[in-house]
Amino acid sequence: MQTPSDTPIPSWAVGDITVHRIDEIPLPPATGPWLLPDATPQVVAGQDWLRPHFADDDGILRIDSHSFAFAVDGLRVLVDTGIGNGKERANPAWHDLRTDFPERLIAAGFPPDSVDLVVLTHLHADHVGWNTRKVDDAWVPTFPEARYLTARAERAFWAAHDMEEARRQMFRDSVIPVEQAGLLDLVDVSAEGVRITPSLRLVPTPGHTPGHVAVELNSQGETALITGDCIHHPVQLAHPAIGACVDIDPRQSATTRGELLASLAGTDTLLLGTHFAPPTAGRVVAHGDAYRLRPVPTT
Repeated sequence: MQTPSDTPIPSWAVGDITVHRIDEIPLPPATGPWLLPDATPQVVAGQDWLRPHFADDDGILRIDSHSFAFAVDGLRVLVDTGIGNGKERANPAWHDLRTDFPERLIAAGFPPDSVDLVVLTHLHADHVGWNTRKVDDAWVPTFPEARYLTARAERAFWAAHDMEEARRQMFRDSVIPVEQAGLLDLVDVSAEGVRITPSLRLVPTPGHTPGHVAVELNSQGETALITGDCIHHPVQLAHPAIGACVDIDPRQSATTRGELLASLAGTDTLLLGTHFAPPTAGRVVAHGDAYRLRPVPTT
């Protein structure tokens, strides 16, 4: 059996930046029908290019949980932190996991103490879980030397939201401990986005949540965009109106996705899907009256 140390870590070159995919767990087949109910097997069957990587022969979507790590402008960065281990979650697929995510980070050359910046595209349970780890029955920041960054609009929305108990639990174990440690930075994201470093920009992509951001990288004339949850699955390239059952503003989500895909189509921008199953990355190309993903292999 291979261990993370001898399993190649998938990566892509964006100029002089190397983006590593840090795998957490493939999500169960029931995830697709729940998350994207309009992506029926019939809809999926109409897009041959989704098989075999992004869907199986029965039209069931393949969906993963992973993060992306890279070094840029002197900072070691992690984008989103997955579901986490040992978390109490209402979703059975996320409850009390025991994965080797930290070992995979180390194998990629990003031990937790070395991470300088954690970018949270939004504050959902499957994107903030490894923010913290349990030590002596307390949740403490996993990345103690890092600043955790998210949009001010995102945190403000949840602060005013009447959250159900499961979401309150997620904030108690994965967000509030980071705040209490003084590590959470809130950034104002304008319509034009905000540049965090010369090569790293947050792009507003609201709808899934009000403060959702995508993460853009630029280096040596090359560009990549990490989706977060503004696009959950490549089937949404073919059908941008298909939204997630957990979108806060479904209409805004569809508008954001349509505008984003139109801006990427036919360009060399590498799209890196936060939940896309391997091969995970590709370029957006026109296909019929919408788009498809042309996969780009790892380097």
